Amino acid sequence: MEIKVNSTTNETGAGVDHQPALWRGPVFVTGVWRSGTSLLYALLNQHPDIGLFYEGDLPVLRPMFHIAYSRKEWLRRWEYWNAGVSRHGLESFRPAASIASLAEAAEAAGREYCRRKGARIWGCKSPSYYDRLVRLYREFPHARFVVIWRDPEDICRSVIEAASQSLFFARSGMTHRAILACETLRMQSDRLVSLGAPVHEIHYKELVGDTAKTMRGICDFLQIPFVPAVTVLEGADRGAVFEGGHHSAVKGTKIVSSRERKGKLDPEIEKKVRQYKALWKAKTGDKWLLCRYLSDTSESAPGTWTRLMDSLLFSLLRFKDAVPRVAYSVLPLWLWIWYRSIKYGKQPYDDKPSLSRRQQYVASAPEAQSGVTHPRSE
Repeated sequence: MEIKVNSTTNETGAGVDHQPALWRGPVFVTGVWRSGTSLLYALLNQHPDIGLFYEGDLPVLRPMFHIAYSRKEWLRRWEYWNAGVSRHGLESFRPAASIASLAEAAEAAGREYCRRKGARIWGCKSPSYYDRLVRLYREFPHARFVVIWRDPEDICRSVIEAASQSLFFARSGMTHRAILACETLRMQSDRLVSLGAPVHEIHYKELVGDTAKTMRGICDFLQIPFVPAVTVLEGADRGAVFEGGHHSAVKGTKIVSSRERKGKLDPEIEKKVRQYKALWKAKTGDKWLLCRYLSDTSESAPGTWTRLMDSLLFSLLRFKDAVPRVAYSVLPLWLWIWYRSIKYGKQPYDDKPSLSRRQQYVASAPEAQSGVTHPRSE
């Protein structure tokens, strides 16, 4: 378990007070897909002081706050994107008409969610944030960040398992994304530390191996009292979690410490992931928490040309993921509704469908790329 809390200086050099008299958030929880963020969410959100969105992902729709007609209907767009409103019981929420930025919208929704839960610290858990932590810190200078790591071999095995039940994970290039995303997340985390942002890092093995110690550390980091409820899944509210068999573990009642995937990876994928593990181990030793728990690193590190090509492919995949969310943010909503109805054969969107219908409808559209949304997470 690792805590990184540095001096309070933002990118411009101005002082930032990270510890107001009564800190009220936000806290952002992230990790690479299939790394255990959903389990961490289910546990942490049991704390009476915490109100976390489950993959609310408003920050991935940032462009809509720069266009008047999109900004005006941001709440409706958020709902149609990933049922973020209805999943969190905010159907009756009526934000101020003066909201003009992502930060204002996210905080207003977060505060309302906390008010209804009786909590005081708002936040969001999402793997979508793996490549945008610095941007979040600029938007929310009082934010704290919890990052979870997991061996990329286990992540890739889990991705492949989830592909049989999820359109998102069935897409080509998902294991490549998962491997390179580890490196991107590390760079983002290190950058946060250099800017003075409070960052707390844990490993999946710590979370399932010694849940009480790990959650106590997170509570200390967030300056909230430790309560036993954050160490068990019994009674956890999973209402905001998307449907799908790949969520069966987090929707269970027990934390299974031996849930590491033992299946064989495709030899090509296995070789690549072990090459990168060898590279990271050679570069960082045990300074990077992920490297302290790495399994087999017997492969040689990838060569310069291989790394260049892998990086180029990763950039192309990220660009491919970004296009739909930008298009969704700026195009008229009726056009997006029409597009989905044609592509997926769905009925036009109804502002008041049942929650299950709405979740299934939104979740069925894998073009809603936010990095990880709907039936895609841990």
